[in-house]
Amino acid sequence: MMRVSLMVSAVLWIVWGLVHAFAGVMIVSGNTVSGFQAIADAVPPAQLEAAYHSAVGAVLNQHGWNLLWFGVVTIVGGIFIWRGNMTAIWVTAMVGGLADLGYFIFIDLGGHAKFFPGTLMTLISATAIVLSMWVWVCHLRAQPSALRQI
Repeated sequence: MMRVSLMVSAVLWIVWGLVHAFAGVMIVSGNTVSGFQAIADAVPPAQLEAAYHSAVGAVLNQHGWNLLWFGVVTIVGGIFIWRGNMTAIWVTAMVGGLADLGYFIFIDLGGHAKFFPGTLMTLISATAIVLSMWVWVCHLRAQPSALRQI
């Protein structure tokens, strides 16, 4: 059961990573208006159309860059989780989980996003974290000396 949980967690992280890496590329390669429309997809697109200062576009591109590297790191983490690496569970959960926590607080709770893809990705990362942390805890209970080796 633990092996299946790790495999499911790994697949969820890889899906999460692919979606975020793709979103990052799309934001960096697009214009400022389309970037904001993609992120805040619950806001009517016409309300986001404006002549933004180039600094606003630069901040949005930095956000796109962060989405790209978050995505790549969680894809790599998902591969290591699939292989049973206990350290990858923590690294992937910190990168993907903390990235999604910010999204949840500022975008989801603000009512600026639709369920798909944003909120669904938050649920996917939360599920991946719960599954992999359960395996990690079970692993420590089975091998208490493993904690001293970390």
